[in-house]
Amino acid sequence: VKPNGEEYYEYILCYVDDVLCLSVRAKEVMQEFGTKFKFKGDKIEQPAAYLGVGLKQKMIQGYTMWAISSETYVKAAVKNVEETVKNKRWKMPSKAPTPMANNYEPELDGSPELNSDNHKYYQELIGVLRWATELGRVDILLKISLLSQYQAAPREGHMEQLMRIFAYLRNKPRFSLYMDPQLPNAEVHTVQSSSDDFKILYRDAKEEMPRGMPEPKGRFVETTAFVDASHAANKKTRRSHSGYVIFVNRAPVIWFSKKQNTIEASTFGSEFIALKSCIEAIVHLRFKLRMFGIPMRDQPTQIFCDNESVVKNASQVESTLNKKHNSIAYHYCRWNAAAGVTSVSWISGDANIADAFTKRLTVQRREYLFGEWTY
Repeated sequence: VKPNGEEYYEYILCYVDDVLCLSVRAKEVMQEFGTKFKFKGDKIEQPAAYLGVGLKQKMIQGYTMWAISSETYVKAAVKNVEETVKNKRWKMPSKAPTPMANNYEPELDGSPELNSDNHKYYQELIGVLRWATELGRVDILLKISLLSQYQAAPREGHMEQLMRIFAYLRNKPRFSLYMDPQLPNAEVHTVQSSSDDFKILYRDAKEEMPRGMPEPKGRFVETTAFVDASHAANKKTRRSHSGYVIFVNRAPVIWFSKKQNTIEASTFGSEFIALKSCIEAIVHLRFKLRMFGIPMRDQPTQIFCDNESVVKNASQVESTLNKKHNSIAYHYCRWNAAAGVTSVSWISGDANIADAFTKRLTVQRREYLFGEWTY
């Protein structure tokens, strides 16, 4: 119980030999732990890092919140690459305003394939950068997703673009995500049919609740998502690319960028496939939050999409599908609307932050989209 009388759960996170306690009386709890286990150097203090990510409390816009940063990890990775390439033919460019050249298409690269040594090194670098994206470097997520597709047979041009990404990180090592506890105040631009209207068609629609979930305690949270697709983005296979980011309150917790498994004949189809993928992640997140005992308001997760046809088909019960090929995604999205899990609304493409996970953008556009939730 907090000093103000509010009930909440204390959490203890353990990973191998790292222990993190989330509590108003965190030090006291850790001292109790210390009676059973010996801590390295007998140190119990506010965390500065956890699993490679830097942690720091900051005052932003009048609110105290935690920020996560991969700066230390990125600087160490860049230094390691700089030392390694001294004995190789690869060089980092001096300037790299964006992680990847906007006119470069990795699927059309016709340069020679890498030899076995460089092939292995390419895979190692992809692994290093993928972990950087897990630690919060969402600004390189799309580029790593694109270059990861060629790990089986990378080419010299692909390696040169990896060197450019490391040059970009060298020039911009500081990049943080802030875990803003404030509730979102997103503007909704769509008239959504109620879940009761949808239940005329989906009578069995009901959100699955965890069995034996703990009693919710603490402050309510809300979830929000932004989703986008780049239709036929791959110029060789014409597969589209999905991207989304999911927030708990205003804290980003899930980010995703991946090539779609099917070839869609229209933008409508590719956007619907991306929406279905996003909703699947939302269903899992809502389940997990409830298992943590975190109270959720009795309202759906608000999803923002910049395709009006998809928004209409996913949010208005009277809309009908004219393309049978997309029927699974269509009914899955509408079923979740009927169950009260999600609500899809339109947002201008200029304001859709998921664009950064599906399209290569100019410096100015990147800074605009990332500017509201990173620093």
